[in-house]
Amino acid sequence: MTSKWLDISFPFTSLPILKPAPKPGFVPVSVNWFPHRVCNYRCDFCFHTSTNDYILPLDEGKRALRLLADAGMKKLNISGGEPFLQPAYLGEVFKFCKEELHIESCSVVCNGSKVTEKWLDTYGEYLDLIAISCDSFDVETNLKQGRAENGTSTTHINKVFKVAQWSKARGIKVKINTVVTINNWEEDMNDQIQEIDPVRWKVFQVLLLDSENTGPGSNSLRDARHLTVIGEQYQAFLDRHAQQPSLVPEDNNAMKDSYLLLDEKMRFLDCSNSGKKPGRSILDVGVETALLDSGFDEKTFLERGGIFEWTREPEPESVDW
Repeated sequence: MTSKWLDISFPFTSLPILKPAPKPGFVPVSVNWFPHRVCNYRCDFCFHTSTNDYILPLDEGKRALRLLADAGMKKLNISGGEPFLQPAYLGEVFKFCKEELHIESCSVVCNGSKVTEKWLDTYGEYLDLIAISCDSFDVETNLKQGRAENGTSTTHINKVFKVAQWSKARGIKVKINTVVTINNWEEDMNDQIQEIDPVRWKVFQVLLLDSENTGPGSNSLRDARHLTVIGEQYQAFLDRHAQQPSLVPEDNNAMKDSYLLLDEKMRFLDCSNSGKKPGRSILDVGVETALLDSGFDEKTFLERGGIFEWTREPEPESVDW
């Protein structure tokens, strides 16, 4: 049978069969987003260095977050760069996630330097957990590693304690993040960690990623090669602090592929080949397709304790007498 308009005499069996795109096989339960790369510190070991000052328009960010929530995201963690260099943006993201998306947990990783009580009073109710990066309680060690602003580290150490205190007073859980390097692996931080009393103390082994912190030969802005520690040195730090109930070790093997990382353009970053390769943006292709570019290892994520008690303590109910 033919038509003067369209020749359809060929057999329909010759048409190509379009197969649906493969699914990633996991739900993006916990997502880590870097809204921007700018930071006021210059930590030599940083593996998300400042290469641009781009930040996604807030409406576009909200659209992407809604797609993630629809795909099953229960926890959003924001890191950087220093997130509190964009305090209003950060606060509005958390407010949207709690009031509009109703996700279980909002958390942030920061260096503490730009956190204010005013911000906590305005947006703290939308924040479940705040992680404060603190690698040492020794001023010279922090200066040596770049964990400082304007050439002084005393302010940083003092601010860690203040932010922890302010956050706890508002019902926000406190976490401490520490990177073990050649400069601090022999330090004893027991007294200070015990005083802060975080719900989690995540202790990382310094990680090298190409194009981020492996020196000029790899087009990196940072060079952390002189800061690396061998397994025995990392373990010695852990052994020294084994009495801390909040201690959560995370060596390079546990860290590298067990995080869903989104860059400033909402692209998942694949770290499986010792670098950070951006995939397709979820704003362009959707979450399910974008996840195929993530290099994510769900098994390692679960084994390292990626799911934990990540919501803030419920407010005590008032009693009418």
